[in-house]
Amino acid sequence: MSTRPAGRVTRTTPRRPRTTDTESGPGGTLRTTLRTVDGVSVDAFYEPGPRGAEGPAVVIAHGFTGDLERPHVRRAAEVFARHASVVTFTFRGHGRSGGRSTVGDREVLDLTAAVTWARELGHARVVTVGFSMGGSVVLRQAALYRAPEEGRTDREGEGRTDAHADAVVAVSAPARWYYRGTAPMRRLHWLVTRPAGRVVGRHVLHTRIHHRDWDPVPLSPVESVPLIAPTPLLIVHGDRDPYFPVDHPRMLADAAAGGAELWLEPGMGHAEHAADDALLDRIARWSVS
Repeated sequence: MSTRPAGRVTRTTPRRPRTTDTESGPGGTLRTTLRTVDGVSVDAFYEPGPRGAEGPAVVIAHGFTGDLERPHVRRAAEVFARHASVVTFTFRGHGRSGGRSTVGDREVLDLTAAVTWARELGHARVVTVGFSMGGSVVLRQAALYRAPEEGRTDREGEGRTDAHADAVVAVSAPARWYYRGTAPMRRLHWLVTRPAGRVVGRHVLHTRIHHRDWDPVPLSPVESVPLIAPTPLLIVHGDRDPYFPVDHPRMLADAAAGGAELWLEPGMGHAEHAADDALLDRIARWSVS
């Protein structure tokens, strides 16, 4: 959807993500506007966990047409906040964030700004948890922003070391791009690729979608997975997902070659709406273990 994919942009970007207009709220919460390395404003919210900055932080990446204020995103954040500090943010083109959605391409930069902010707040351990489109983004971001390795300088890495995730969870994520094998995905492709669909996206779903095709096509989720190890990876998927059937999570797990844990959830549908509190709690416990 973008003429310049996120790809390996980390080698050449001259400036850091930054925060502006931070507001303090009750209980130590913070609301801020992050600025990505390509200049997009990203709405973000921080909730301190039981151990504050000394404990881990979970960064939640919502699905397409979501934002940090949607009830299903807030519910997930509330469950995770029982175990860790939580950063929620709104992807570009959604809600109060700027720019236009590239449906999983440059959204990597939005997530990177959120992870960096969590580390700036003092968290040594940061876990990324993504749902649907957000699931594809956390996989790609983990592949592009690697943890520092012994004997390797930051300059030798693919991305800034303060932007890496210490563990990754992808819920209801696609394995490959351009999938049209289900009716919901055919509707989504109409929404993204057709002018009339983008009008519906803007005025009905409150999502501003970029009109350009991807050129070049960014690294796919299944291509990203082999690059994530040794970072712990959890893949969660419902066996009744109406968007992506179970060959998607199995393909992702196979690509990890033993480096990922796969949870196939009986009776579960798609993403945040289908993840009940018990499942979210299990994911949270895995994330902080």
